[in-house]
Amino acid sequence: MTQHRGASLTLPAVLLLLASSIATNLAAAAAAGICADDNLPANRTYAHCAALGPLGATLHWTYDAKTALLSLAFVAATPVAANGTGGGWVSWALNPTGDGMKGAQALLALRTSAASPYVVNTYNLTGYHALGANSTPIAYKATDLAADESGGKVRLYGTLQLQQGMEVVNHIWNVGSAVTADGAPIKHAFAQENLDAKGRLVLSGSVLDPAPEPSPAPAPSGSTTEPTGEAAATYASAPVLMLVAFAGFLAIA
Repeated sequence: MTQHRGASLTLPAVLLLLASSIATNLAAAAAAGICADDNLPANRTYAHCAALGPLGATLHWTYDAKTALLSLAFVAATPVAANGTGGGWVSWALNPTGDGMKGAQALLALRTSAASPYVVNTYNLTGYHALGANSTPIAYKATDLAADESGGKVRLYGTLQLQQGMEVVNHIWNVGSAVTADGAPIKHAFAQENLDAKGRLVLSGSVLDPAPEPSPAPAPSGSTTEPTGEAAATYASAPVLMLVAFAGFLAIA
């Protein structure tokens, strides 16, 4: 009887561990596949990559804790502009003071038309107002700023000099379909995926979901980006979720 009881107690634990392992492996494989699809140039390699979830974006990054240098490539597709001009923008930012737009230190790649090259601006997002065509200084020294397009996706590159001791940071991202003629990004859409484009980045190598929060009302019409909600690094498939539920049932039984 003792042996039978011991076996019945350990089986659910084994199943839970197996389900967790399968989910982790599937998530890693899915992220690896998405990352490979980004087709980064051979001279741009990074230690980590994650699918961010909202807006179909991915983030590649390397962090050197000794020098506090963060090198990254942010990849996302711009929505099609209503006027068909092909102008648009993608942006990724760190926020050292909160988890929304206000206070974010942003890198933003944009172009004014399908024929023009992408340029990268920096913006210190001090509030909910329209951005200009020129960069504003940000809290981190930014170098190696560049952007290009491949396979319908914009790839934004940069290196940020962070502060020593930073381990987990808030990050936000978004995309927009329009840029003014003089090169100022026009506000993004307020679909749920735009509002959910935020999360926490573990610089040593993972992306975390923030606690779910209700999305606020849209910002004033002059604002650009206010991503809220949660960002998903990876997703488990339905069979994996069923296995986890079954293992939980056995544990209760």
